Amino acid sequence: MLSHVMCNTVNILLVEDSPTDVLMTREAFEDYKVPNPLHVVQDGEEAMDFLRRKGRHHDAPRPGLIILDLNLPKKSGREVLQELKTDPELMSIPVVVLTTSKSEKDVARSYGLHANCYVTKPVDFAMFGDVLRRINDFWFSVVTLPPAAS
Repeated sequence: MLSHVMCNTVNILLVEDSPTDVLMTREAFEDYKVPNPLHVVQDGEEAMDFLRRKGRHHDAPRPGLIILDLNLPKKSGREVLQELKTDPELMSIPVVVLTTSKSEKDVARSYGLHANCYVTKPVDFAMFGDVLRRINDFWFSVVTLPPAAS
């Protein structure tokens, strides 16, 4: 259970192409009673459309946190991260890279592209849920997030 109550609800954008990982994330959010709305996009191009409010995402909320997989179709998570962190309107949104890769090269490249943290996905549901709980606790209880831009 979460030990805090959110004063302001922060939208979370999950960029994940695995239906299993999306389902596990939704279930973990329910189990841990995460009050933040979770928005899901399945590839890098859709992520940028969501963030830039283009096409069917014209009324998308600005996320206060992005959880980003690296291995995505159409546009990789690395490309999304690079595009995001070089865009003055989006660069202040914190990005948690949550991926199966344990590669030192991926870790170094992600931080070089200004990821705010890098977390390796556990395959076990209980451990996966615990990782998501810790991400939530840290980003919404400990950290002061930048003010939301319009």
